[in-house]
Amino acid sequence: MNFRYTLLLVLGLAFGARAEDLKSIDSYRDAGAKANAQLTIPDWPQTPEAVETSAREAIKKGNAVLDAIGKLDRKKVTFQNSVVALDDLAYEVNNVENKATIIKEANTDPKMRAAAENAVKTLNDWFVGIDYREDVYKSIKAFADTNPQLTGEDKKLLDETMRDYRRAGLALPAAKRKEVEQLRKQLARLGTDFNSNIANAKRPVVFTKAELEGMPEDFFTKPGIKTGDDAYSVLANVTWQYNTVEENAKSEATRKKLYIARETLAKEKNVPLLNQMLTLRNEIALRLGYKSWDDFQTEPRMAKTAAAAQKYIDDLVAGIEPKFAAELSELQKMKQLDVQPHGNGVFTAPRINIWDWRYYQNQLKKQKFAVDAQALRNFFPLQKVLDGMFAIYQRIFDLKFEQVAVPYKWIDDLQLWAVSDAASGEPLGLFYLDMFPRDGKFNHFAEFEIIGGKLLPDGKYQRPTVTLLCNFPPATADKPSLLSHNEVETLFHEFGHVLHTITTHAKYARFAGTHVPTDFVEAPSQMLQNWVWDKNVLDSFAADYRDPSKKIPAETIQKMKDAKLATAGVFYRRQFAFASLDLALHGPHAENAPYDCVAISNPILEKVFLPIDPSTTFVSYFGHLNGYDAGYYGYAWADAIAADMATVFESAPDGYFDQQAGVRLRNEIYAMGDSRDVNDSIEKFLGRKQSVQPFLKKIGIGDASAPAALSQ
Repeated sequence: MNFRYTLLLVLGLAFGARAEDLKSIDSYRDAGAKANAQLTIPDWPQTPEAVETSAREAIKKGNAVLDAIGKLDRKKVTFQNSVVALDDLAYEVNNVENKATIIKEANTDPKMRAAAENAVKTLNDWFVGIDYREDVYKSIKAFADTNPQLTGEDKKLLDETMRDYRRAGLALPAAKRKEVEQLRKQLARLGTDFNSNIANAKRPVVFTKAELEGMPEDFFTKPGIKTGDDAYSVLANVTWQYNTVEENAKSEATRKKLYIARETLAKEKNVPLLNQMLTLRNEIALRLGYKSWDDFQTEPRMAKTAAAAQKYIDDLVAGIEPKFAAELSELQKMKQLDVQPHGNGVFTAPRINIWDWRYYQNQLKKQKFAVDAQALRNFFPLQKVLDGMFAIYQRIFDLKFEQVAVPYKWIDDLQLWAVSDAASGEPLGLFYLDMFPRDGKFNHFAEFEIIGGKLLPDGKYQRPTVTLLCNFPPATADKPSLLSHNEVETLFHEFGHVLHTITTHAKYARFAGTHVPTDFVEAPSQMLQNWVWDKNVLDSFAADYRDPSKKIPAETIQKMKDAKLATAGVFYRRQFAFASLDLALHGPHAENAPYDCVAISNPILEKVFLPIDPSTTFVSYFGHLNGYDAGYYGYAWADAIAADMATVFESAPDGYFDQQAGVRLRNEIYAMGDSRDVNDSIEKFLGRKQSVQPFLKKIGIGDASAPAALSQ
């Protein structure tokens, strides 16, 4: 069954705000009662024993409900006491697992993280087991066999519940069904280990200052960087440190050394683990009658088939080839000047390796477009970016954000915010902000659901609570946390997921918020990335922290856009390479044949993107392979939807500040979730059928370069 609800958020208080100055969540009680809405701060287990106990108790309660459903008199089975009861119990247990997931990914105590990891494994096992409760299945099938006259979200819930039973193998003979159940449980446990190995991977690489020539001076003053008289430690697993070195270090040897360190993180543990996971996925798919895990995974998504997903990516790879080749030629000319600075009149193109592209793109932006990514950081102090983003999203979505007191903090600078409807005052949800890196913490940027949205059995609507886990560079003694423009774009994107979750009005948890097809879920957030390229938007919050009267000049913003288009070929070929290797790893494979995930993926990285070092194992650190498996193509699929959705704002009277367009997005996309077909939601928002043309224009594929299938 698809019970996985967790996904692999007066301004200016924020960091350092005094608790006594903040509102209590109790202040929203009256507004909640008026709207029949329930706002809840999670009750966090605070000891390892409490974490594991919470999982056991949730399972005990869940089993009692399953027993009750299974014992129903087949003649007295109703929609409410079977299908809805199953959704209700899965929701309650899932909220317990969500809390365990946050503890596993963010708690500062290794013992708490270990206990949470065990709890997640236990709960994953239990969730798999739900599918194979034959007594429960028979009760629900008995209701389905009455051909009930359901409509809308109710009908969708029944249809997808029965589809999930089919996809779990309930139609198989008992022995085969048991095999699939055991394979799925084993896969779930390995997936948790895979993620934990990534989170726990840490590799410092020590350089001299000479080896770090080209780095901005303030890099050397960041906490933990300087470790000796001429020793500077760079953590390959900390994204902002890695990107800063790869973009600025003049020495190719330095860039390559750090790249190899990052691209071999978790190698010893995760390469064999991933091979086992691929074997299990393939065995499950074949036993269920699918040609591959790709086909199994894409069936309930927008793509419907692996062939459709593969063709889409292949067409994009081919379509962007001329632009990609032209961009590489430009980067090669720049590298040639480094390799042979005085030249001899003959140009011999040096190879652009995978550890070169960030550096030479950065140099291209500086030299050709006069865009200095490091200098731009001065315009993006984190607190001002948050204030500005909040103001924009409040305006366009007709919302109100207020910081509230946090009863329990897993880190001192944790924030909690309440979201309300600005017009009615109805409380809509809560979001935590956990913004900086630390040992043992999830090391990318993502929104995690803690309490999902759902209409409860008592008639109240449980409003969602989520957390945003980020890894922005921390402040120093003399500078605030300063974001790159790319990090600002990431923040606008991830906060889009927060709003997608919080503004839901879907009746059932499995359809609420971001619980939509994987190849659509990124679209609303990808669309919001457009905001940080608009001068009016940037003028509303981006200012030099040393002199707030200074805004980013219009000509600089235009050059940023020009530079973005000039480097779109490399960016998207990298994305398409990830999608291609993901689909290849999960494509048709002979039963019982061993897997070599590195032998499959490394050649694709080289063919579709750039030359790599053969010792590297990118897939060992590619967290999307557990959770987005056979789904990375969805970023490009959703990007096409996002580009078209953005045209609604671009043509609106107030542009990216247009509230009418924003409220329509909130009502037709965010609030609906997956409670109706997402194709219908997209068409409702656009007022027409979706077109891929805005996406092709965005990535620089003209009509002459676009394959016919993409141009339609």
